[in-house]
Amino acid sequence: MVEVTGVSSLVRGTDAVFYEKLDHIEPLDPDRTRLVPDSSPNHRKARLYLEAVIRKTALSQTEQGLALADNFLMDQQTHQLRPAQLALSMENPQPRVLVADVVGLGKTLEIGIILAELIRRGRGERILVVTPAHVLEQFQRELWTRFSIPLVRLDSTGIQRIQQDIPAGRNPFAYFKRAIISVDTLKSDVYAHHLENTEWDAVVIDESHNLVNKGTKNNTLARLLARRTDALVLASATPHNGEGESFAELIGMLDEAAIADHSAYDVKDLGHLYIRRTKTDPEVRDSLKGVWADRGPSQPVIAKATAKETAVLEELAARWIPRDRAASSVCVDPMVAYNLLKAFLSSHRALQDSVEARAKTLAKPLKGRKGQDPAKLEAARRIEREAILDLARVAGDLGSDDSSKLDALVEALKEIGVGPGSDTRVVVFSERVPTLKWLAEAVPARLGFRPAKQLEQGEKKTKPWKAYGGVVEVMHGDATGEDEQKRIVEDFGLRTTPVRLLFTGDVASEGVNLHQQCHQLIHYDLPWSLIRIEQRNGRIDRYGQEKKPQFRALVLTSDVEWRTDDETGEPLPLDDRLVGAKLLAREEEAHRIEGTAEAVTGIYRAKEEDDRLTRDLIAGRTVEESIKQSSTGGGVKAVLGRLMGNVGAKKKTDDVPRATVPSLFGTGGGTDATSGYFDEALRQVCHPISPDIALKLRREKDGTIAFEPPSDLLHRLKALPKSYLTEQQILPTANKEGRIRLTFDKGLAAKRLKVAREDSASQWPNVSYVSDVHPVLDWVTDKALAALRHDEAFVLAFDPDHDKAADIDPELAAALDGPVYLLQGIYSNKAGRPTVVEWMAVTGLPDAPRVHRFDDAFLAACRVGPSMPGRATPVNLGLLQSRVPDAVAEARRFLTDREGAYAREIDAVLAPYEKRVTEWQQTALFTPAARRSSKVKQDVDLTASRRKTLVRSLRTSGAPLLRLLAVLEPLAATSASRPTAVPAETATPDAGGTTAR
Repeated sequence: MVEVTGVSSLVRGTDAVFYEKLDHIEPLDPDRTRLVPDSSPNHRKARLYLEAVIRKTALSQTEQGLALADNFLMDQQTHQLRPAQLALSMENPQPRVLVADVVGLGKTLEIGIILAELIRRGRGERILVVTPAHVLEQFQRELWTRFSIPLVRLDSTGIQRIQQDIPAGRNPFAYFKRAIISVDTLKSDVYAHHLENTEWDAVVIDESHNLVNKGTKNNTLARLLARRTDALVLASATPHNGEGESFAELIGMLDEAAIADHSAYDVKDLGHLYIRRTKTDPEVRDSLKGVWADRGPSQPVIAKATAKETAVLEELAARWIPRDRAASSVCVDPMVAYNLLKAFLSSHRALQDSVEARAKTLAKPLKGRKGQDPAKLEAARRIEREAILDLARVAGDLGSDDSSKLDALVEALKEIGVGPGSDTRVVVFSERVPTLKWLAEAVPARLGFRPAKQLEQGEKKTKPWKAYGGVVEVMHGDATGEDEQKRIVEDFGLRTTPVRLLFTGDVASEGVNLHQQCHQLIHYDLPWSLIRIEQRNGRIDRYGQEKKPQFRALVLTSDVEWRTDDETGEPLPLDDRLVGAKLLAREEEAHRIEGTAEAVTGIYRAKEEDDRLTRDLIAGRTVEESIKQSSTGGGVKAVLGRLMGNVGAKKKTDDVPRATVPSLFGTGGGTDATSGYFDEALRQVCHPISPDIALKLRREKDGTIAFEPPSDLLHRLKALPKSYLTEQQILPTANKEGRIRLTFDKGLAAKRLKVAREDSASQWPNVSYVSDVHPVLDWVTDKALAALRHDEAFVLAFDPDHDKAADIDPELAAALDGPVYLLQGIYSNKAGRPTVVEWMAVTGLPDAPRVHRFDDAFLAACRVGPSMPGRATPVNLGLLQSRVPDAVAEARRFLTDREGAYAREIDAVLAPYEKRVTEWQQTALFTPAARRSSKVKQDVDLTASRRKTLVRSLRTSGAPLLRLLAVLEPLAATSASRPTAVPAETATPDAGGTTAR
């Protein structure tokens, strides 16, 4: 019985058992590797094979440097490489990290880098990305256009495709190995039951702060995914709600043994699990010079209340929000009274809507409340019913002509330059849907826009702004569906669409990019939350913004005096200066000094921040007193404040390490090396016909490569986004052949991406940038690997450069006068992943054997490359074949001599973690929860056991796998040295170097 564990990308994670008398077991003994001549031009076939092996070999567990960072369609920003550096640092046994950068720093790009690096390491074959619905397509587009990572979108469109492509009831996650889905769709019955039986290499959860509430479906889903994946990336600009337990919940998904007591911990001990930066961090600031315009000021736009508006404020101050703190409000619930004030500060339409809703509530029969006297409650409700009628009467007198803020908004828009014939775009935020709809009706005509089309009767009532032919768009969460939201956001980002005014609610305040064609934002009403103000501003103040973002806020002022400030003795006004204007200034100050406003109040959710401030106003405190009291809270909340205000628990100032991987197509890899590899591979794939004929390939002067993908490539391309395949006509139809357009030129790709973002036809660029993980590279790589059996190796003729060899090692120059055996040695762990990968060159056989690590410099010294001489028939094939066992033995000796050093290197990382788990277990068993519950104790022991088992599985297991890749024969070799007889088999099988195929 032979038990095997898969180590290649095809079978990794798969265990199997074979029986000698039932199965045909063919040992792949490196000693018996058969040498094969290569007659292709300049040994093209052999060089492609070697390069393919290198590209397909997963990076080792000990390789913490980034391998692909230079080959993506993005600016080289050091701060955006840090999350990948942390995820791969091996301070954790698994690549798990919380990316908690503030709004706008480019978390999607940071996630793309992490995923690409995992793919290169053989740890990203199966990927699931979970996002809010309204950013799903945006996320999918970024990962494909910038990183060449295709994700199948499983929204309503994706579901239809599944129904067409796979059998009913089939697990879609077994069919689509890389998918993106919204959290709401994923937790539905269509998908939820499939998750228990699905394993992932990597899971990404965007806006992960929405998953922390225990007992909710979102939290249950996130916990399940965390258990079913190796790598986990959580992303959130607000990674907790101010409560220590919520942040501990996120950290616990990354590492169950990170926090023993969720109510008492210090974030400084968690720096290996999260990274948090703001725009004021020196590294971020230096990286962003020239690629992100500095933020402009937040300008208050003063609107003096009209007489009718003043009457409403007087009514509110007299009865609903009394000037005298000792007096009581006519409102049964003081929070409702303040909600009416906030509605009025938004617009008269919002107030009228809120008054009507409150009147309906008061008209409903009284429901008994525990602890309250029903008679007294009913008497209070009777007083409020009378007062609401009076407020309705005063509010009902207001019309558009009575709105000072509307007049001020129109003047501000004219000052900005919005109007017919202008390209200027503005996004206007409001918390209230009635306000958004009213503004969309009232503003365009005042700016000089004229109706462009006739509306149907239904649209005249519901969406009268549609008459302006797309100049105005309205987006809010109450009625705007997911598809409509995506369309509006896309149109607002396209230069060629007519939209100039986007009136939106806070549905657009998280995750949405509005900066592509817009740098002007107006708060028509100000939320009573610093977090919400900052989130809104972050829609246009973000990475990639080319113009200075400009912010304005409508501030209603009046002569209505409210209470007296205890410190200054000055009267406080009952208008936007009471709260909104103060928060606007405080957010700007916090952004300038601290880089974020989120930690100012010590409350990290907009709704909680709003409610807390309102309750403090009811209690008689000012905004300043409320913020001060909230931000000086102690315990875990104070600790979390340090998290939110600092650059992560571990500051990084050193250079980001880079992986050392040999390449036959250019020193250090890069786009030129990838392009050269692809060009030669295409010529070999199409041989003996040229690619120009076989694939109808054309090369444009601008650097575009276009060709008809053959059937085996088309099968791979079906993993690309469906909308992209359709729009770019990549798949063939009954009347037309498919065609794919590629480029390796970053400059060209960036221009085409920009054009796509500004073109109303499609936001997909008409040329695909080819990174090192692009499907077409996988295709040519697999083609190159098919040139040989696993137990064969090519022989290449080479003409060494002794000067370069001497620069590396004086002894190497002489050694290169003889044959060079290139081998690969891999130690693996029990999970089948490589812990050590060595690229070895054996010289000096048989008398003075020596092993060199072959890298770019070694290959350059051997002149292995497109210009190498080539020789169809090796001169001394028999002699070279006879020394294969000697070369393998020398390489094995090299590996086994260093086995202890390899083990110590790995243990240096794993042992401290194992110790941390033991300490965590000891602490967790003595927490109050563990003392009270035997179930908690069992869970602690089980968690510790799982983590320790994981650590053990990551240590090297078994003997090294050796593989002879190629033999370099000096060009000067002559037939005179050919032996008269060479034993066909001279090797003794060594179990330590064999595998089963």
